[in-house]
Amino acid sequence: MKTSRCLLFLILLGFAFSLRASDTVYVRETQIPILIERQDNVLFYLRLDAKESKILNEVVLDLSKSINVSDIQAIKLYYGGTEALQDRDKKRFAPVEYISSHRPGNTLAAIPSYSIKCAEVSQPSGKVILKSDYQLFPGVNFFWISLQMKPGTSLQTKIESSLQSIKIDDKTAVCQFVSSINIIHRMGVGVRHAGDDNSASFRIPGLVTTNKGTLLGVYDVRYNSSVDLQEYVDIGLSRSTDGGKTWEKMRLPLSFGEFGGLPAAQNGVGDPSILVDTKTNTVWIVAAWTHGMGNQRAWWSSHPGMDLNHTAQLVMVKSTDDGKTWSKPMNITEQVKDPSWYFLLQGPGRGITMSDGTLVFPTQFIDSTRIPNAGIMYSKDRGKTWKMHNLARTNTTEAQVVEVEPGVLMLNMRDNRGGSRAVAITKDLGKTWKEHPSSRKALQEPVCMASIIHVSAKDNILNRDILLFSNPNTTKGRNHITIKASLDRGLTWLPEHQLLLDEAEGWGYTCLTMVDKETIGILYESSVAHMTFQSVKLADIIK
Repeated sequence: MKTSRCLLFLILLGFAFSLRASDTVYVRETQIPILIERQDNVLFYLRLDAKESKILNEVVLDLSKSINVSDIQAIKLYYGGTEALQDRDKKRFAPVEYISSHRPGNTLAAIPSYSIKCAEVSQPSGKVILKSDYQLFPGVNFFWISLQMKPGTSLQTKIESSLQSIKIDDKTAVCQFVSSINIIHRMGVGVRHAGDDNSASFRIPGLVTTNKGTLLGVYDVRYNSSVDLQEYVDIGLSRSTDGGKTWEKMRLPLSFGEFGGLPAAQNGVGDPSILVDTKTNTVWIVAAWTHGMGNQRAWWSSHPGMDLNHTAQLVMVKSTDDGKTWSKPMNITEQVKDPSWYFLLQGPGRGITMSDGTLVFPTQFIDSTRIPNAGIMYSKDRGKTWKMHNLARTNTTEAQVVEVEPGVLMLNMRDNRGGSRAVAITKDLGKTWKEHPSSRKALQEPVCMASIIHVSAKDNILNRDILLFSNPNTTKGRNHITIKASLDRGLTWLPEHQLLLDEAEGWGYTCLTMVDKETIGILYESSVAHMTFQSVKLADIIK
């Protein structure tokens, strides 16, 4: 009796194995923004080394846990070819970038020469069966699954996709998942794509919400390439009156063109910072204007002095009609620059209005010893005049400022020492500074720009004081763009109050604002578009 049971077990086990494909499929689910305007967004990568397998028959997905699954236009299965023999040990999930964020004309859909569409299901419901019967290459095979949303999809739509099964040679394949589980795919809008308005790239985001609820996003319009000043660069602005769902045609608040007989590429203006005077709703933009530097990098080509032929100029514009039109440039270099400094420029990102009405922008300057230092500049007279005091910490650059309590400013700084953010406090507008307990400890960084905003209890649905921070949450590369919240004025940033938005590599600059009392807006350099906007509910970060 015992022998017959063992025999039956072996027979059943053999039958079970006969129903399974012999080669394993490795599956990686992405955690990147799903751009509503894109025809293709990478949802899953599949890697199969076909030693014995011949045909990939189908892939089955379950979308039933999604919020607003009816917003999905289509799910597609693409074949991405094979791997070079010498690269097979790298265990990659794609031989190339199937959709480019940097190639003009290739940012919205799968590049045809890199992928072959095998299957498509339009307007899917809960269960999706992608039938392909695609013949496999004898070796490594790459597939990927694409998600396309309907025009007008809500920014709050969330897609949860579970890969249920894959059939190869009419047998259920063994799947090995190498990514996190329970990933929520969040919507985004590519505010600026490579090639828009004949510009090669867009960089350096700043974002504010006006008193009227209008979102104003600023950035560098880098026409010829993605390189820093000095180049052909203008300050662009995008305006949204519906919470970031749609954006008006780009404006150019700052553009010097062929000034002083020099070409436009030797009059670039960039690295903007934007501020809303909450007492008057006047909006200010400050930026660095470079003239006569021979198209070399301004970081090294700006020199001591005050005139525009030797040193970068600090210029401002303002809008009194909610960002629709902008004043002529105002040069404030003489007000705030020390003649011995090599280079003075702003944050970039955004500035603030203090509770007493003082306007504050973060700054950075390269001093007479060629060491960079972060600080602030401020105006007590609604922007007519500006002053600067002392540096907050040496060997720091791009910074952002918040008022953590009336009269107390916190400066959060990019630190050239690497590893984590530097943080300092001032109670006298920068005359004196004190290192914050969290400095060089609490917020890791890969030496990159970051964003921080203070949201008072009266201005959010949770009725508590909150600091919100965003940056690439890593010390290597510029990936894993994350929003974090602190409930104790920046002393701690707990893991349970963090949200990953984009795991993939990008340029990594971010800027935060509150869209309304329950919604955070972020404009950032993502892996899928040069300027990506997403909105996130506070309750999704602070549980």
